[in-house]
Amino acid sequence: MKTLVLQNPVPDHVAIIMDGNRRYAEEEGRPSIDGHLMGRDKLEDVLEWCVDLGIRILTVYAFSTENFKRSRTEVDTLMGLFEENFVKIARDDRIKKNRIKVTVLGQKEMLSASLRAAIEEAESSSRDHDRYFFNLAIAYGGREELITAIRRIAKDSLEHRIDPEQIDENTVSNYLYTAQFPDPDLVLRTSGEVRISNFLLWQLAYSELYFTDIYWPGLTFFEFLRAVRSYQLRKRRYGK
Repeated sequence: MKTLVLQNPVPDHVAIIMDGNRRYAEEEGRPSIDGHLMGRDKLEDVLEWCVDLGIRILTVYAFSTENFKRSRTEVDTLMGLFEENFVKIARDDRIKKNRIKVTVLGQKEMLSASLRAAIEEAESSSRDHDRYFFNLAIAYGGREELITAIRRIAKDSLEHRIDPEQIDENTVSNYLYTAQFPDPDLVLRTSGEVRISNFLLWQLAYSELYFTDIYWPGLTFFEFLRAVRSYQLRKRRYGK
């Protein structure tokens, strides 16, 4: 399958809704924290798969604004894992070797000071990298992103920095968290849920969608290749 995939153009930007950590752990008879730990390890695998296939941009939905409604214990545990991961990322030789730039998308002000510091360390240490791009949406909500963009556009319009009559799709895109990146070509969601859950609402307008019943920690390289191959077999019309 890998040989077949590499014989055709791969998507430039893949976005993933990582879903099913808790259900995976439950089916394995393990505590939910184990599901999150296995999910973290799977993300490392997927990042390596993207580098292996030449997929330049990977954007993952790691923690939504709605996820803050979960139990305090689970939220605190996840925040601790995020902090550990970003410290690890800042020192990871694979990030340096492959020149992977790390960016966090979302409302960072909702995060603890220690987590923000760890994020800053990871982002700063990879700021000059330009071969691959790894984006993590944390404390992120698609509607909130659009509201923030609208407010900024309105403010700049009132202050005569932009002409309201000249506002177009590119203008809006340039005010989003993802301004420096092209829209995703392929969106993959695990766990059998068939929805996008407030993720990249503007950016997914013409993305190809792929849903799998496999829970996130159980995602295999073969299933990932199937998603990429499905993308390759589709004809993107962009509404034409």
